[in-house]
This record gives sequence, C-alpha cells and structure tokens, in this order.
Amino acid sequence: MIDPFQRIEIVQGDITKLAVDAIVNAANSRLMGGGGVDGAIHRAAGPELLQECRTLGGCPTGEARVTRGYRLPARWVIHTVGPVYHANPADPVLLAACYRNSLALAQQIGAASVAFPAISCGAYGYPFEEACAIALETTVDFLRPTEGIERVIFVLFSSDQAQIYQNKLAEMNASSGS
Repeated sequence: MIDPFQRIEIVQGDITKLAVDAIVNAANSRLMGGGGVDGAIHRAAGPELLQECRTLGGCPTGEARVTRGYRLPARWVIHTVGPVYHANPADPVLLAACYRNSLALAQQIGAASVAFPAISCGAYGYPFEEACAIALETTVDFLRPTEGIERVIFVLFSSDQAQIYQNKLAEMNASSGS
C-alpha cells in the first residue's frame, strides 16, 4: 500500500485551473455560489454548475454533494459545507467530516486525484493552523487504508499558507515513523 504522505501535495495556486478528477468547493449550505473559492469555482464552471446545484436541495454542514465540473478542467466538483467557526467542540468534528465525506465521495465516483481548498478558513473564520492540522490529519487517516485515491492536492491562496501546510505535513510524517 502506498504511504499516504507520498500521495499528498501542497501547492499555491488557483484550484479552478487544476486538471484533476475532482476539486472540492468550500460551499454554503444552499449550494448557490457565493464569495471566495465558492464564487471562483462557480464563475469558472459556468452557469450550468448553478443549475445542477439547484437540483440538489442544499447540503448540511459537514456533508458533501457532487456535480459535474462543466467548464472546469476538473471532471467533478465536490461541494462541502464547512462550519462557521465558533470555538465550540463541534467545529473540529464538522470540519473533519467535510474532508472525510469529500474523500469518500471522491472514492465513490472513481476520482484518482482530488484538490482541496482550505475549507472554512475564509469568511467562516476558522483559525488557519487549526484547520490545517484537521485537514491533513483527516486526509492521512482516510488514505491509510484506501487505494483508489492516488493524489490529494491542497491548493492554498498564498505562499505563507502553503508553507504552513508543508511544515505540518513534514511534522506529521516525521512523527509517524514513515
């Protein structure tokens, strides 16, 4: 089985430009587009994405839904709704569920490559370093017993954010004994 740390990449860039099987959208619960990465994905995919989202009936926090990618280089868009940060015990549980449910959906649709933004770190106010740890730990735990997903790419807005992810991943890899 392939080491999960070897299947994770961290890049700074624009998630809407990646040629992967699926990109994950940090969506709102209505799935109607919005600001940040959600708005960028909807703009890049074209109006057909919103039309398909309207048929899904929304998405509760922590869950995930899938649509076609339309004009994106990605074949699929996995929409997940992160928690609005309130510093309560449910926040990390819900954020981890976003990553776990998105990866499970990716596996279900046969996606070998999946790209994630930093879910809940924009308008939803999740502290970046805490969210980074949850994202990476949940992803590594998911990939350990899983073979179908070959690549998970975390796409960060700034080089500083990408460096935080790189450092956390290296720290986790070193402490895992891999």
